[in-house]
Amino acid sequence: MTRTTDFLAPARLGRLVLPNHLVMAPLTRNRAEADGTPTDLMVTHYAQRASAGLIIAEGSTPNPAGQTYPDITAIHTARHADGWRRVTDAVRAAGGQMFLQLQHGGRVSHPATTGLTPLAPSAVPLPERIFTPQGHLQAAVPRAMTTDDIRDTIADFAAAARRAVDAGLEGVEVHSANGMLLHQFLADNTNRRTDSYGGTVARRVRFAAEVTEAVADAIGADRVGIRISPASTVNGVLEEDTDRLYATLLDRLKRLDLAYLHLVRSDPATGWYRRIRTDWPGVLIGNPDLTDLSTRAVTRATREMLAAGADLVALGRPFLANPDLVTRLRLGAPLNPVRDRYFMYVGGATGYNDYAALSNQSEPLSSDSVLPPCLETGAAL
Repeated sequence: MTRTTDFLAPARLGRLVLPNHLVMAPLTRNRAEADGTPTDLMVTHYAQRASAGLIIAEGSTPNPAGQTYPDITAIHTARHADGWRRVTDAVRAAGGQMFLQLQHGGRVSHPATTGLTPLAPSAVPLPERIFTPQGHLQAAVPRAMTTDDIRDTIADFAAAARRAVDAGLEGVEVHSANGMLLHQFLADNTNRRTDSYGGTVARRVRFAAEVTEAVADAIGADRVGIRISPASTVNGVLEEDTDRLYATLLDRLKRLDLAYLHLVRSDPATGWYRRIRTDWPGVLIGNPDLTDLSTRAVTRATREMLAAGADLVALGRPFLANPDLVTRLRLGAPLNPVRDRYFMYVGGATGYNDYAALSNQSEPLSSDSVLPPCLETGAAL
């Protein structure tokens, strides 16, 4: 991909031609039906944001045990696929293109939500309370996965990828970040196994690599991305060997010729960002860690990310509050602020589909607000 700081210029991603370099980051919004099927609200929401160069839709579980919180999406039944087909039809009609993030929560789950004991690399519980249909409860002790569990979960990821493509998604993103199951295998404080999936760095990267390889075999590597968050401590993970860990993982993954690597909250000034950009030969999606969400700040951060070697730039909260974000950045128009973060994760159109586009907004909202940190639900908002 040709380097440019013009994020409004067209870009290529594998077989896709993108209208611009802006990616809508996967945002957990808890608007699905109880069984994980996408709703009418979601059809409207994603179609509203179809001007993004690429939409990466929110984390969807590949099997029932993978569910993290109530009302998140899934992709392990025909009904789920039919729901996603309605979303992709609407987005495609509006000129957009979508990938779907595949997310297994591992220990970030609860029997009150799923009816199942959470699965994890080791029986190490989440060190915090977790939201369930019964409110915030103490995290359950997960069951350490057997080799059969590992094999079955890998197969579930591959089947979910095939189902996603059949539902009209252009591809999938494997979620190996933010303390979810694949990240739990990577981190040494959550992976205390002594078999071939734990202990050494080479063994701890094995599960994430095998999931990604199986998904690539199922739908083609050029339809597959992977998301990582080096040094992140979200959901209680802690890596003591970040540099070696990701060097080993990427050395194995770069043989696949994946569609992209998605780096969460990437700061171009850090040494590990520069090493990853140097080591990764393919498309890199950067995700700037924004605090100031004004038009000027978002524009500056996006250009800086491209100048630092990212090929595409993923934005979360700016797309959350601005269905016409691309147009606003092109015109230098003010951005809508996120009005109330309570509405990020509750059902209904409020705080989801009721953010005005410029053509429907009689009085532009201020672009100078600095938002509070988002609630962490596995998505980088």
